[in-house]
Amino acid sequence: MGECNESSPYDKTSSALCLRQDLTCFVKWPHYIRLQRQRAILYKRLKVPPAINQFTQALDGQTATQLLKLAYKYRPETKQEKKQRLLARAEKKAASKGDVPTKRPPALRAGVNTVTTLVENREAQLVVIAHDVDPIELVVFLPAPCRKMGVPCCTIKGEARLGRLVHRETCTTVAFTQVSSEDKSALAKLVEAIRTDYNDRYDEIRRHWGGSILGPKSVARIANWKK
Repeated sequence: MGECNESSPYDKTSSALCLRQDLTCFVKWPHYIRLQRQRAILYKRLKVPPAINQFTQALDGQTATQLLKLAYKYRPETKQEKKQRLLARAEKKAASKGDVPTKRPPALRAGVNTVTTLVENREAQLVVIAHDVDPIELVVFLPAPCRKMGVPCCTIKGEARLGRLVHRETCTTVAFTQVSSEDKSALAKLVEAIRTDYNDRYDEIRRHWGGSILGPKSVARIANWKK
């Protein structure tokens, strides 16, 4: 049998399996992995409307890295930091030194409802949406009001990457509202690049359908028919 193990009456474990055989197809993958693989195949095979297909056009690696570096500077405070800040303020007040409220530093705003309100009030300077939101209906409407209000909007790969910015496991969307004076030029460059790639191409993007990619079996079958 060459490279295969010969079965014997004493060794029932070998069962004549080849030593170099790839057993990946026999692995029972976790449920969430099967779901995400099936979803990816469906997005390739079915005809995807432009409203959903627009989220496949994410930022390139270099621009995304610059965006994340800037966003990391404006992470909101954690629960522990907020507790320490309020405790120091309470101790100062108890020592009769007066209660002076501290000004909130500029920070990212997260969440669909919060970001939508900021866009409607024209308070958001830049909106970032994750490309893998599930269900997609949570954010599918957001690019339209961003374009109407003139707010630059972009898509970035990974809910988890946005979640790490706001101390959560995942996050659908974040928005910049204010930045410090030394970062205004960096934000302006990002906004200019994102306007060129997304807002100015909105009419082109909303006409572009996705999916309809045949699998290898269908391609081989069609090639056989043409012969």
